[in-house]
Amino acid sequence: MNHINSISYLSAALPYVNAAPHLGHAFELCLADALARYRRQSGRDLVFVTGSDDNSLKNVRAAEVAERPIQELVAENAERFVELGRALGVELDDFVATSRDPRHAPAVHELWRRCAASGDLYQKPYRGLYCVGCEQFYASDELLDGVCAEHGVPPEAVEERNWFFRLSRHQDRLRELIASDRVRIRPEERKREVLAFIDSGLEDFSVSRTRERARGWGIEVPDDPEQVIFVWFDALTGYLSALGFPSGSGAFDSFWSNSFERTHLIGKGILRFHAVYWIAILLSAGIELPSEILVHGYLTVDGRKIGKSLGNAVDPSTLVSELGAEAVRWFLLKHVHSTKDADFSRERLLAAHDTELADQLGNLVRRSLTLVERHAAGLTPSPGVLGDFEHQLRERADQASAAVRRGFEEFAIHEAAASALGFASAVNRYLDDTAPWKLARDTNAKARLDTVLYHLVEALRICSVQFAPLLPDAAERIARAVGAGSPDGTVRFGVTPPGRRVRTGDPLFPRKRLARPARFDPGRALG
Repeated sequence: MNHINSISYLSAALPYVNAAPHLGHAFELCLADALARYRRQSGRDLVFVTGSDDNSLKNVRAAEVAERPIQELVAENAERFVELGRALGVELDDFVATSRDPRHAPAVHELWRRCAASGDLYQKPYRGLYCVGCEQFYASDELLDGVCAEHGVPPEAVEERNWFFRLSRHQDRLRELIASDRVRIRPEERKREVLAFIDSGLEDFSVSRTRERARGWGIEVPDDPEQVIFVWFDALTGYLSALGFPSGSGAFDSFWSNSFERTHLIGKGILRFHAVYWIAILLSAGIELPSEILVHGYLTVDGRKIGKSLGNAVDPSTLVSELGAEAVRWFLLKHVHSTKDADFSRERLLAAHDTELADQLGNLVRRSLTLVERHAAGLTPSPGVLGDFEHQLRERADQASAAVRRGFEEFAIHEAAASALGFASAVNRYLDDTAPWKLARDTNAKARLDTVLYHLVEALRICSVQFAPLLPDAAERIARAVGAGSPDGTVRFGVTPPGRRVRTGDPLFPRKRLARPARFDPGRALG
């Protein structure tokens, strides 16, 4: 898969930390981590960042309800997000806690000053309808029967004098950037949504709130101690402060340059802030724009979006503790569409683990390596003459590897996962078609047996490469089992040298709920 050499920046959104993370947050982390791992495997020098959005009014309200100091609450919940990432095997390069990271406030102030120098900040009195859950002002015609469609509650009427950003000034340029794919938005339906919002007419928006309404919490507006900077202007800057902005050297210049790839991965509910407000702020400040914005859908339970305030949050840490990180990752990456809403149930997660990971991938690894240990003394044999089944398997490997690449490049990670599993299924068919346990009983079929066993070892190595971004722990175990050390990114056949030792080891994916026969027969599908 080493086909691209470039520098790449990837961010996941900075979530509010008014409560512990739910499964929707785990979904975004897994999507971003799989994409980051794929890009690194493809030869890209990548930095992957996220953080916590600490300076929001909803965090303040949560602390008041809990009767706890706001800094204590946000720090505790931010750490829960960090721990969730670790539990899921997410490999972050940086995590910005916006209330505590010493890099962040100076970056926010610098961005503010640049926008002010461009003439895009001004003050005026304002009255509007504000949803604390969304941290967003809404026009009355954007409400559903007078309530926020996202949270089902009426917004609060707010009247105060704020700082405003001249969004209207950038309308034409924003439309040109989005329509031309200079800032690429995927999927296409989200691009159309952004263009429709721009075409409806952009109004200037508030970028501050009074210190009184913020309960004294937030980053102060430069030279205006009575105002704090609005949460979105503040939090979005986290994408830059993680790189050391505004430093003239180091990570910011290395990963936020016009010649490099910059990707934001976000949920559809915050598209407007990233694809319109954030782009306009960067234009105003004279900073390079993101290359692309990848937008995922919502994870739902019984058809309703999972949300902390909606009472249907699923605790991902509990799922990981009970079922393992790889089971959770697999469900979120294969069975949840990358860009559309999808429903979660524990039953579906268990079924995906047992029927796909245990019965297909896990059994394939165990059966294949047991056959090599039993009939080749645990050493990869030398292949002989290739037959039709070998040619078909190699062709299927090429097709599957191309489909995995395509799925990641087109932000259809669920399709990449399906393609990786499809190749594992093809190897299972190859195993059944060639029946090496039968060849082992024929003393005249030694060369043919060696050819089949060699192709099983090579196919497992290729599986480890295809699954590495999706199931990093399982991929490492497969690679070690076939003696490769780690998934090396090479997907062509013929890499494994004959004589390399293989080791069966423990079952890769023990079944979670359905008992299987205790007796092991490498000619059968086993748990």
